[in-house]
Amino acid sequence: LEGIPAAGSLNTADNMDVDPRTETEAKRAIRLGQQNFRRDLLEHWSARCALTGLAIPELLRASHIKPWCDASPSERLDPNNGLLLAVHIDGLFDRGFVSFDGDGSILISSKLDDESLKCFGVTPGLKISNLNSQHQKYLKHHRSRYGFTDQDE
Repeated sequence: LEGIPAAGSLNTADNMDVDPRTETEAKRAIRLGQQNFRRDLLEHWSARCALTGLAIPELLRASHIKPWCDASPSERLDPNNGLLLAVHIDGLFDRGFVSFDGDGSILISSKLDDESLKCFGVTPGLKISNLNSQHQKYLKHHRSRYGFTDQDE
């Protein structure tokens, strides 16, 4: 473990600029915003995976279409920037192995082979319903970010 600083040896100069009260309030606001985002997605998608229909809330993720790191503060909490997805589909979506075209049809990366698709239960005919026009700009961003040809242009 040479060269790796011990947990207690963090540079205190970096930590002096952080007001614990402000940091705690910011974390609380983010957590509340994320809870509202998830609640809104559960409502919009009737507590089911938007793609598979899975209805076990503990196995559903409130997935951002336009990733948190690319989104503005308002986009981060916009329920139109979200899909309610089963855990395994969320993993594929977040890493750009799948995306969705304008009508909700699944787009599958060439990085996934047939055996992997079978393991995930993903087939080319899968489609998300209940998309609205406001989802489109976020889906376009996702397709562009992960190199999917945009058939809507």
